[in-house]
Formats: sequence, C-alpha cells, structure tokens
Amino acid sequence: MKMKPTHILLTVAILTWQGCSVRNSYESVKVSPESYFRDGNLDMATIADIPWRAYFNDPVLVSLIEEGIEGNLDLESAVSAIRQAEASLAATRAAFFPQVSLAAQATHTRTSIGTEGKNVFGYKANDYTLAAVVSWEADIWGKLSRQNRAQYAAYLASVEYANLVTTSLIANIATSYYSLLALDRQLEITRNTAGVLDQTVRTMEALMKAGEQTGAAVQQSLAAYYSAVVTIPDLEANIRQTENSLSVLLGRMPGSIERTSIDLQHADTTFAHGLPMLSLARRPDVAEAEQQFRQQWELAGAARAAMYPSLTLGGGTSSGSSIGLTATTLSGFFKPENLIVNLIGGLAQPIFAGRQLRSAYESARESQLQALLNFESTVLQAAEEVSNILYSYRSSLSKNPTREKQIEALETAVYYTEQLLRAGEATYTEVLTAKQDLLSAQLNQVSDRLEQLQYSVTLYRALGGGME
Repeated sequence: MKMKPTHILLTVAILTWQGCSVRNSYESVKVSPESYFRDGNLDMATIADIPWRAYFNDPVLVSLIEEGIEGNLDLESAVSAIRQAEASLAATRAAFFPQVSLAAQATHTRTSIGTEGKNVFGYKANDYTLAAVVSWEADIWGKLSRQNRAQYAAYLASVEYANLVTTSLIANIATSYYSLLALDRQLEITRNTAGVLDQTVRTMEALMKAGEQTGAAVQQSLAAYYSAVVTIPDLEANIRQTENSLSVLLGRMPGSIERTSIDLQHADTTFAHGLPMLSLARRPDVAEAEQQFRQQWELAGAARAAMYPSLTLGGGTSSGSSIGLTATTLSGFFKPENLIVNLIGGLAQPIFAGRQLRSAYESARESQLQALLNFESTVLQAAEEVSNILYSYRSSLSKNPTREKQIEALETAVYYTEQLLRAGEATYTEVLTAKQDLLSAQLNQVSDRLEQLQYSVTLYRALGGGME
C-alpha cells in the first residue's frame, strides 16, 4: 500500500516526539534546602576547604599520611577499579562508531553430474572472497548515548569511591596516630605515678620501723603501687597493637611507628562547616550514591529506548554490508571487475519480544528507585553524622575548664593530706585515695584530649575534607 505524504509526515512527527521523550536529560537530585545540621550556622566557610597537609600540623603525621596514600592496599584496589571503569567506558563509546572487520573466505564446492552413479562429484567450483565487513547501529532514540552516560556515571562513582577510601584512610591514619600519642602519655603518667607510689612504700616501711605507722598502712601503700603497676603491661600491649594497626594502614609490615607527643597536637575549634547542602554534596559517599542513581536512571532510559525501532547497517561475509573482492581463481583475484559492494540496512521494531523488553524496562525502573532511596538514605545518614559530631565535639571541649579545676583541686588535696599525715591528723588511706583520684583525673584528661583530636579529624572527614 502506498503511503500518502501526510501519513509520512505524521509518522515522522510521532517518531520525533517519541525520540524527544526518550532523550530527556538527567538533572541532579534535588534535596530539601533545610539545615540538615542541627543547630548549624549559615557560614559559607568550611574546614573541608583546607588541604589535609595544612589541616594536620604535625610533620610526622603528614609524612605517615603520604606513605599511606602511596602504599595502602585498599586505595590501590580503588584506583584499579577506576582504571577498570575507564576501560569499560572506552568500550561503550566505541559502540557509536562502525565496527569494521576484515573477512577472508575460500569455498571449494563439488557436485555430482550425470546419472546412474556416473561422474560422482565430477563438477567442482572455487570461490575466493576478501572483504571489509561493516556493522553499525544508528542511535535514533539515544539508547547508545544513555548506555554511554550510564557507564560514565559508573566511572564517576568509582572515582568518588576512591575519594571516599582516601578520606577514610587519612582519617584512620590520623586517629590511630593520635591514639598512639595518647597511649604514650597515659603510659608516662602511670609510670610516674608508680614511681611516686614506690617511693611512698619505702617511706611507709621506714615509718613502720620507727613505730609511726602500722603494717596495715604499709600494705595499703603496696596495694596502691601494684594497682598502678599492673596497668602498665596493658598499656604497652595497646601501644604495640596500635602500632601494628597503623603499619597495616600504611601498607607496611607491623613495626614501630615514629611519632611526636600529644602536647604538640592542635585540634581545630572553629567548627566551620559551611552550608549544609554544599557540605553534604562534596562528601564522596553522597556523590558516589548520586552517580549510582544517575547510572540506573540512564540504564532505565536505555531499556525504554530498546522498545523502539532500531536502524542498523548489518554485517556478514555473505549477506552483510561489505566491500571487497571476489573471484573464482586466485590468479585474477585483484582485477577491477572482481570488486564487489554489498549494502544491507534494516529497520526493526520489536513485536514478540515486547513483554521481555517491557519487563527489562520495569526492572530497570525499580533499580532506579532503589538507587534513589539509597541516595536519600546516604544524605540523611551523612547529615546525622555531621550533626552528632558537631554537638559531641562542642560538648567535649566544654569539659576542659572543669577538668583543669578537678586536677588542680586533687593536686592540692594530695599535698594537704600528705601534710596532715605527717602531722598525725590524717590516715594514709586518705592520702592513697587522693593520689588514686589524681591519677584517674590525669588519665581522663588525656582521654579528653584524644577525644577532641579525633572529633576534629572525623568532622574534617564528614564534611568532605581530605580530597585533592
């Protein structure tokens, strides 16, 4: 049946409208503009803008982080995933161009002639073909473009994953390093306290011989001394384990770690976190989740485009699109009259595979929805993390003045009880209690210091700091 011009124009208009609806462009996911950080400010400044080499002021720590970035196995694996995604992206982009291959074929045919068994396989024929075979699909509905953009989103997601591994690695190295410094200080305080208690035991033994103290007082002083000494092996074991863990992060065999002291460390107290939406957007885990959603969004579009007609230039040595030479003898193979061109194109509209294609599209849409929900969940969890860190960090800093006063009061209490003991107006139990309380407060002060240093690191990481 011959189509009228109006029918042709109507068909073209419908196909054009369908093509536009299939080719709609991706737009970034919109999140609520509300402040995700509870009690946060609206300052544009953020500590995440500070390069990590400037954020950490200890040159030894900076050197360890550099070593970790060079040698960490998890980071090397993430970088390998990027190279893998790049290769897949290059393969996807190649689909836009015609696929050309060189095909050579030699055919030898024998047939029977005559009857009653005469001249069996008596006739023979040869055919030689050398051709360049071309295959290509026109990207009318954007199926190939969407597959390419989906692979590009997968590539970007792999980059963001590597950024996530990098920021986590930097934070883990810094927190482990600070833990090591805190253990050093706690071991130092414990040993000093044990030394003081050992001297006290000797003093009590001398006083007992002079008849000024009882044996019970000596035993109490010994118990206090042993109570301090017994914690030293645990601290030493924790130091060794922390050194080993940090060595693994650096990509080296377990061993000792060079370090400074906790007194030289300074925690950031500006709490500059920038606008919530911008701060969350720069986090690698949030960016990775969005790229994963974008990938599924593009794949859903490609699945939808697969339900529309496809225009192809077919390939094959006998029936596909090709250009080359064919002859019955090799001697005359390269003569101009043996040149052959075979062009075959096709427009195919899926019919019986419609339910299969529809199911694939519906499955892709559900994958898209799951990726969107994962993105929204990642944003909420990131906001929760930053909000918790901000409040906990401020709360930890607020303990410092009180802790200083507590230690000052306990030092005074130790001094007074020792004076009263010499005057016979206090028992040695009171002195021991004061000294044990002072030791506990000093160790807690080190824990407070470690807590604040680690909060400064986790806040820096939670805001997306550490990427270069």
